[in-house]
Amino acid sequence: MMARAPLGTLWAILTVATAGAATVPGTALDRYLNGLNSLSAAFTQTVRDSHGAQLDAGSGQLLVQRPGKFRWDYAPNAAAAKPAGGTPSDAERGEVLVADGTNLWFYDRELSQVTVKPVESALSSTPIMLLSGSAEQLHESFDISAEAAHDGLDWVAVKPRSDQSDFTRAELGFAGDRLERMVVNDRLGQTVELDFSHSERNARIDAKALHFQPPAGVDVIGTPQG
Repeated sequence: MMARAPLGTLWAILTVATAGAATVPGTALDRYLNGLNSLSAAFTQTVRDSHGAQLDAGSGQLLVQRPGKFRWDYAPNAAAAKPAGGTPSDAERGEVLVADGTNLWFYDRELSQVTVKPVESALSSTPIMLLSGSAEQLHESFDISAEAAHDGLDWVAVKPRSDQSDFTRAELGFAGDRLERMVVNDRLGQTVELDFSHSERNARIDAKALHFQPPAGVDVIGTPQG
C-alpha cells in the first residue's frame, strides 16, 4: 500500500475557512477569512518524509461552507497508488473527508472503511480548523503570526496551542484574496504540501455534497451523532 499522510494532518488542512471574521483583519489569513462564506477549489497534494523524499502525491477537490461544513475529496496519482497486487480503479482509491456540521466522516476507499466521530471533538486540534472554523475558534486554538513574504506570496504561520494536535506548524501562502499554498508539518516529521487552483470565493455549494452516507458493505467505526 502507498504511504500516506496521517489522517489528522492530511485532512486538517481544510478547516480554517468556515467562520465569519468579526474583527478588523490583521494577518493575511484574517483578511482572507473576512467575508468568506464558502469556497470551492481544486488542489494538488505532495507528502514528503523528514528527509524530503516524496511519499505520496495526488489531487482533489475542496468544498467549504462556513461555519463548520466541508468536503475534501482526494485521489492519489496513478503511479503513487499502484500496490504490489495490482492497480485499483479510480473508484477504489483515495479518501473522502466530510464535516456535515455534526459529524466528521472519513472514508478510506481502499480499505472500504468509514470512521465517524463528533465534529467538535475531531476538529479542535487540526489544520482543517483553519478553513472552516469560526474566527473565535481559530484564535483560541492556534497562535497565528505573519511571516516574511517570499515566492510572490504573503505568508502566515499557524501553531496549535494544544500538544495533542496532529500537526506542529502550518504555513499558508496568499496572493491577494486567494489561498495559493499550504505547508503542514506533522508530529511524525512528514510535510504535506498543498497547492490550490481554480478557487472560487463564496461559491454556490450543493448541500448534498456536504452530506455523507456510508456506501453499502463498508465497515463503519464509531457512532454518528444526531
